Amino acid sequence: MEEYADNSHEIEVSSGADLIIISGMSGAGKTEALRVFEDLGYYCIDNLPPQMISALVDLVDLQENKSKKLCVVCDVRSKDFFAQFASEVAQLKNNGINYRILFLDATDQALRNRYSALRRRHPLAKNGMSVSEAIAKERRLLGEIKEYAHIILDTSSLRRQALREAILDNFSQIDPRGTLSVQVFSFGFKYGNPREADLVMDVRFLPNPYYISELKELTGFDDLVKQYVLQQSQTHEFIDKWFSLLDTLMPGYVDEGKQHLSIGIGCTGGQHRSVVLAQETAEYLRSKDYNVHCSHRDVNKRK
Repeated sequence: MEEYADNSHEIEVSSGADLIIISGMSGAGKTEALRVFEDLGYYCIDNLPPQMISALVDLVDLQENKSKKLCVVCDVRSKDFFAQFASEVAQLKNNGINYRILFLDATDQALRNRYSALRRRHPLAKNGMSVSEAIAKERRLLGEIKEYAHIILDTSSLRRQALREAILDNFSQIDPRGTLSVQVFSFGFKYGNPREADLVMDVRFLPNPYYISELKELTGFDDLVKQYVLQQSQTHEFIDKWFSLLDTLMPGYVDEGKQHLSIGIGCTGGQHRSVVLAQETAEYLRSKDYNVHCSHRDVNKRK
């Protein structure tokens, strides 16, 4: 997707929808939009025939299971698209399903440029039909569906990240922090540096519980070790500055659209200090509403 300014059709909408239906012009960015909702934890399906929407909703039991959310793309690639779409939308309303329709549009010239750059065939360009003719046909076919849309985004001059931000802005209740998946893990430097980490914090400068006889065989999961590490004056100063650094870094990662962030916290053996500080870091980021998973690479290894 190349040149994608946000020209959204302003309709108030709740991002808490259990079902998002994406439709619109081919080449307008439906695949990118689907990825945004996938990052938000939606179960996503591309090119779903409209007549299968209600069946899918019943399969995952959206009305009863509020923890599950669906996002599907329905467009002119599906046969009998328009014959089924209106009836499916009516059924969703009758069944009380909380759904929203996102329609992606772009100018004919922008669409032609994208197809030229990608050297792809338009899905309707058959039997000698030109791209311009296919775009015109698709626009006629989509006219009715566009009327159903809660959100209309013109992606003509939106780049990929701007499209992502426009979707999050229009689905205003979505917290962009939820789109960043954060992996915090502890490790021991003696077992090797973590190649997968985006950020590595070395906490070997802190007093080591390993040299305390009653703590040596314990780990950072044990209260005695946790208390020992956290009561140190060096730890207090480190945590204040470390969390302040995270407060600076994390919004920047969110703003740039980063999807995954891996933070490694290491000590010598990966069993005491790093375990405690990894858990403290994870809890702090969760308190800031980030989506965080915490793990411990070397905690079960012994020296």
